[in-house]
Amino acid sequence: MDTHLSAMTADKYVTIDGLKTRYLEEGTGSPVLFLHGASLGSSADVFRRNLGPFAKAGFRAIAMDFPGYGLSDVGSDLGLAFQTNAVPKFIDALGLGKVALVAHSRSGGQALSLALKEPQRYSHLVVLGTGGLIPPLPEDVEGRYNQVAARVDRQMAETEPTLADTKKLMQADLFHTELVTDEELALRHSRSIGKAFQTFTARARSEEGAGGTGAQQAVPQWKRVLELKIPVLLIYGREDRAHAGERAELFKKTNPELNLHIVNGCKHMVPWDAEQEVYRLAIPFIKGQ
Repeated sequence: MDTHLSAMTADKYVTIDGLKTRYLEEGTGSPVLFLHGASLGSSADVFRRNLGPFAKAGFRAIAMDFPGYGLSDVGSDLGLAFQTNAVPKFIDALGLGKVALVAHSRSGGQALSLALKEPQRYSHLVVLGTGGLIPPLPEDVEGRYNQVAARVDRQMAETEPTLADTKKLMQADLFHTELVTDEELALRHSRSIGKAFQTFTARARSEEGAGGTGAQQAVPQWKRVLELKIPVLLIYGREDRAHAGERAELFKKTNPELNLHIVNGCKHMVPWDAEQEVYRLAIPFIKGQ
C-alpha cells in the first residue's frame, strides 16, 4: 500500500506534564494507540501508512510521539520510565478509556510493562518486532542478542547523519527497500537531525549510564509475556536482525499457545514490510474475532 505524504494527517497536540505531546489521529470507534520505537528519527510518522486502514476498519487510530521524539517537547527527564509513564497520561488526557496497544520495536517492552502493571487499562497488545520479548537461542549464554539495540543506539549517536546515512539506516531495517521513497526519506531525516539528534545523543548516553536498553533484569521480558492477563499478538520478521526469526520460532515451539506469527520477506520495520499481514492479523484480533 502506498503512502501519500502530500496528504498527511494533520499534527495534533496535547499537554502532558507541561510538555506539548504531538500525535496523529484518524477514524472513530474503539481506540488503538500506536507506539513507535527508539531508533534515531523514530516518531509517530512510522505509522502514517497504518492509521487509515485501521480507521477504515472501525477504530480510532492514534499514534503519539514519545517525549523527546518527533515533534513532542523535550523534557529534563530523558529516561525510559518517563517515556513509558507518558502513555497512560496521554490516554487520560485524551479521555480514551480502555485502549488496544500496537507497539513496534523497543516500545513493545514498554507496552508489556504497562499491561502488566495496569491490565484493566488495555484491551489487547500487538507487538511488532520487539527483540526483547522473544528468548535468546540456547547457545546465546551471554544474552548478546538483547544488547543489539543498545549497541545500535550508541553507533547512531556518534555523528549527525547525512541524508545518505539516514537512507542507509532506513534500508537496513527493511526487506522491501523500495519503500524508502524520497518523501519518506525526507520526513525521517527531518526527525533525525538538529535538536532531534542532540536529544537522541543525550538520551543514548543517559540510558547507557543507567545500564543500557538491554540491561539484564531479574526476570527477562520475554518470560513476562507469559504473565500477561490481556490478549497478546506477536508479529516478527523472518529476516529481522539478531536471529529474530529463529528465536520467535523457538518461543512458539516451547509455548504453542502463543499467538505468534513470523512473516517471510520482513525485517525490523514490521509495520511497513508486513503491512498487509499486520492488518490481516491485528484487526480481527483487536475486534475479538
